[in-house]
Amino acid sequence: MDVNEFRRRGKEVVDAIADYYENLDSVPPLSAVSPGYLYKIMPNEAPEDPESFEDIQADIKTKIMPGMTHWQSGNFFAWFPSNSSFPAILGDMYSSMFNIVGFNWICSPAATELETVVMDWLGKLVGLDKRYMGIKDDGTEGTGGGVIQGTASEAHIVVMIAGREKALERLKAQGLSEDDADKMRYKFVAYFSDQTHSAGQKAANIIGCKTHTVPTGDDLRLTKQALRAAIAADKAAGLIPFFVCGTFGTTNTTAIDDLPGIAEVAESEHMWNHVDAAYAGAALVCPEFRPLAAGIERADSFNFNAHKWMLTNFDCSALWVADSTHLVNALSIHREYFPPAEDSTSFVKNYRDWQLPLGRRFRALKLWFVLRMYGASGIRAHIREHVRQAKWLEEKLLADGRFEILAPTVFGLVVFRLKASAISKSDKDGDLESLNKANTDLVAYCNEDGRLFMLSTQLKGVVAVRVAIGSSFGTQKNVDLVLDVLKESASKVIAEF
Repeated sequence: MDVNEFRRRGKEVVDAIADYYENLDSVPPLSAVSPGYLYKIMPNEAPEDPESFEDIQADIKTKIMPGMTHWQSGNFFAWFPSNSSFPAILGDMYSSMFNIVGFNWICSPAATELETVVMDWLGKLVGLDKRYMGIKDDGTEGTGGGVIQGTASEAHIVVMIAGREKALERLKAQGLSEDDADKMRYKFVAYFSDQTHSAGQKAANIIGCKTHTVPTGDDLRLTKQALRAAIAADKAAGLIPFFVCGTFGTTNTTAIDDLPGIAEVAESEHMWNHVDAAYAGAALVCPEFRPLAAGIERADSFNFNAHKWMLTNFDCSALWVADSTHLVNALSIHREYFPPAEDSTSFVKNYRDWQLPLGRRFRALKLWFVLRMYGASGIRAHIREHVRQAKWLEEKLLADGRFEILAPTVFGLVVFRLKASAISKSDKDGDLESLNKANTDLVAYCNEDGRLFMLSTQLKGVVAVRVAIGSSFGTQKNVDLVLDVLKESASKVIAEF
């Protein structure tokens, strides 16, 4: 393919992408294929000779498209959103054009410096404390800063490594030799709640530390009191608390942990305090949500996924640290084939030392496009409209009389279930097993309808229905549809009981 054919085919691809988005609501959001479908219709080997672009395009439509679950559909209400937008797609196209491997400043100075700039922009947009900024107000370089990770899971791993480095340095400062401090690693404990995302446990598995899952109460929040009790028990057993994760918007219910209380405990115990706001952090662009995040200014690190609810195509996970020293010390490795660091007093960041892999894409470009082409006002409008739609759905479900809300609707997630009285003549909770089955069946009927996709979850043994509103291309009509399907499916379930 030469430049002229690329120009022609590129325009065709852009047209195909535009057509796809224009017609998304007419396509069932959930793929209906069976496992192994593609293996049966694909050749066993790569082609020996080149194939035509037309043949490849035809296979996209007939072979690939049937196996796609359409996350960008306005009728996708299952997991938290994976926002895309046309500005982000254009930024990604430029990133693919440059196709850099940006591990060092010298690999492409613009890539490194734009990332520092846009992460400061984004940090200020969500109201982060100045200590997280890469560039101070006086124009000098800060000790903190932001970096774009692939996912919140990656962010979790790197800050846990940084926390371990900080703990080891503290042990050595107390007089332990490097070898003796190293031997203490097996005693390190990280703390999560029973509502923390699975990324926390995976990170602990990877770095090889112990974990303590702290039970939450009826509000599903990690509290200062519960954390203190867990730490006291572990210290009595000779273990060393070194890391805690508080969550701003849990996956199950968007519960918000006691972030000020967690910060107080972390400071007194010299633990690394990470705040995971993977989904709900985007809401902090709206000032009215910031009081809910009190305490994040005291954390060592903060992370949210711009690729969830902030119009930026996957992957773009924004991570800030208040002090990059421990992160860089833990992850920096020098080889002779890496150019030497430039003047250390200048604005030089080698982001390879802030992440797990060496290489990295120019992801700052798509975020830059989004921030410029939507502006803060456009992003706030995007968030607020989804929150409005979620609260509207909550009101309609309550007005129906057959549903009950199981968690406060704060952001774009509505968590509810059919009431016991809807399936039983008794107003009491009755048989939990039957009630759980009724709500499992409710979700199954909704998905069998084919027009939308949603999921259930479990809250301490109670089956709950989750409707996650947040598609970049969704409108009120899509939320009207989910209400209609829920009502129709509820009638079917009730008739069976």
